[in-house]
Amino acid sequence: MTPELAEISRTIDPAELGKRLRLARVAAGMTQTDLAGGEVTAAYISRIEAGARRPESGLLERMAGRLGVPLEHLLLGVSVDQQREIELALDYAELAAASGDAAGALQQSETVLAGLTETSPRALRRRAEHVRALALESNGRIDEAIIALEDLTAAPSADPVWLRELIALSRCYRETGEFSRAVAVGERASETITKLGIEGLTEAIQLTVTVAAAYMQSGDTEHAKRMCLRAIAAAERYGSPIAQASGYWNASLVESRNGDHVAALGLAKKAIALFELGEDSRNLGRLRAQIASMELRATPPDIEAARIGLEQAAREMEWSAAGPVDMAGLHLVQARAELLGGDIAAAREHIVKSSDLARDLAPTIHAEALVLHGRIAASDGALQEARDHYQQAVAVLTAVGADRQAAQLWFELGALLREAGDTDAAMDAFQRASISTGLFAPNTMVSQPTA
Repeated sequence: MTPELAEISRTIDPAELGKRLRLARVAAGMTQTDLAGGEVTAAYISRIEAGARRPESGLLERMAGRLGVPLEHLLLGVSVDQQREIELALDYAELAAASGDAAGALQQSETVLAGLTETSPRALRRRAEHVRALALESNGRIDEAIIALEDLTAAPSADPVWLRELIALSRCYRETGEFSRAVAVGERASETITKLGIEGLTEAIQLTVTVAAAYMQSGDTEHAKRMCLRAIAAAERYGSPIAQASGYWNASLVESRNGDHVAALGLAKKAIALFELGEDSRNLGRLRAQIASMELRATPPDIEAARIGLEQAAREMEWSAAGPVDMAGLHLVQARAELLGGDIAAAREHIVKSSDLARDLAPTIHAEALVLHGRIAASDGALQEARDHYQQAVAVLTAVGADRQAAQLWFELGALLREAGDTDAAMDAFQRASISTGLFAPNTMVSQPTA
């Protein structure tokens, strides 16, 4: 027995070993007495198979010989070479996910899972399920991702992976508009995190920030802001610059939502200074796009600064092979910058790219692109074309449901529809905006949906 296998035999989960031993014995057509070989009793073999005993390495090696299977099959569930091949495939899947190739990550992880058997290492299966769940989210298959993440997070673990899965689960609930569930993920985990002594992990602090984002989108911006401030303090205390950056980033979003763009810009710049210490080009690009969006909303808008930031954001997203949703958001901000700068042709080009990328994955971004396209058409005097784009946006937003971000867009859409002369549709849009903010219940609507 090699030193590597000897170490595994001393540390392997007895239940996992017992399961493999029983399956191998049954497959070989042997009884427990046959497997005992006169060395131990059948009762002792029964206890091993039940996971109540871990045999010493010599006995285990001799039992493998009687079964006619490699020892590594009992210890690993696969050969060493097979395990390394599976691990390499999962490395590729994680690399694909990190580089924005969500489809590739999903295909690779599902291929690995399809090739695993009942005796395959539990750790490999769990890792493959983790990659698949995050890839499902990235591919926009949110309901499937939620089911997978609910299963993965059911058993707490003092492991950053479990925390990352909780973050993803809260994020997915938030994306479907289930804000109470998104909040509950963090609140349920809070006590367990403290008991496990992992509250200082970067991922634990980021979970707090993720829950704060759910509070913000549900309309409780003040509580969201306090949570972000607590997360920033915790990140400073535990020396976690990435978590600190996440706290500043979300605090910036809260201030932006509250209309304080000066404070939002200051917090975002603190976040970017911390992100620049690392190598997370994708998040750097996303944050630069957010800062550019704030600069465009300033009075007066700082168009040149926004353009410079967007150029850098585009390079960073290209380097990190950012996903389609991130790229759709970037093109939308670029379209706004070009529109404010007077380059209508460039604005249209970015709008089309944003709309195409967001169509099936990010309905709110898609709707925003349609609204912007309508504004351009209206400014050219093409009111019917503008109304067509607005009506398409109405159809997209109707499918989104109640959401604070959607509510803001409904208000804007109502004003634009009114300007375009579509009074009934404008009234409907204002009512939908009120419903999305929770001001009125759906049964208070006095007109039927227009799309």
